[in-house]
Amino acid sequence: MSAEIIYGKQLAEELRQEMKEEVTELSKQGIHPKLVVVILGEDPASMSYVKGKQRASEKVGMDSELMELSEETPESELLTIINQLNNDETVHGILVQLPLPKQIDEQKVIEAIDPSKDVDGFHPSNAGRLMTGQETFYPCTPYGILVMLKRAHIDIEGKHVVIIGRSNLVGKPVGQLLLNEHATVTHCHSRTKNLREHTKRADILIVAAGKADLVTGEDISEGAVVIDVGVNRVDGKLTGDVDFESAKEKASHITPVPKGVGPMTITMLLHNTIKAAKWIHQK
Repeated sequence: MSAEIIYGKQLAEELRQEMKEEVTELSKQGIHPKLVVVILGEDPASMSYVKGKQRASEKVGMDSELMELSEETPESELLTIINQLNNDETVHGILVQLPLPKQIDEQKVIEAIDPSKDVDGFHPSNAGRLMTGQETFYPCTPYGILVMLKRAHIDIEGKHVVIIGRSNLVGKPVGQLLLNEHATVTHCHSRTKNLREHTKRADILIVAAGKADLVTGEDISEGAVVIDVGVNRVDGKLTGDVDFESAKEKASHITPVPKGVGPMTITMLLHNTIKAAKWIHQK
């Protein structure tokens, strides 16, 4: 038995078409969702990623602006720009591309963004709302994973979810999202002993450790759902945290790398920006 492959790229295209129709309807009401992405420096990977966000925004009909700042930009100047964007009624979503240069306190920047425009879902206020099961902006990659599971008709309630990775960007929030869906959640990480004992008990295994081929087919149980969040470059090729070939022979469902979780991240960013525009205009 070979696993059903969950292609995030295909699902992302379907969702973006739905969003395009929604943006068209909003524009008839005079609501024009706008995302501003701020990037410091010229890191090629980050630049490629933000350009992708901009192209995706424009394809669904959203307004999009990219602010390119020097890597030497002082923290005070960045905070002033964020404050201006917070007060700009035409801007609905603000995203500051991470990581930031060493002279800037990342947490201070995250906390400076108005929570109602925090489409990344990183502000402590939004993280707290996620924790307490309130309506909020969910971080884009975890939210993308949840949507993928639901669209693939994978039952979450009562299932044992094992997550490898405990970052604030993916591991922790995806665990909370699935806990809110009534899953039983186990978090594993670099200090976890006997990792295979945990992974083999997973109905749904989410791997977000940033280590190529960390999980193989031997580490999973027959029929498990495997979501690979890892993006690693090995010998010039993109690969995930899961050895895809061996894992797909045991899993019931599996995401590939590339074309798996990645495209869903930008898609949920668009979703959050549209949601922010609707919220702001409801006030």
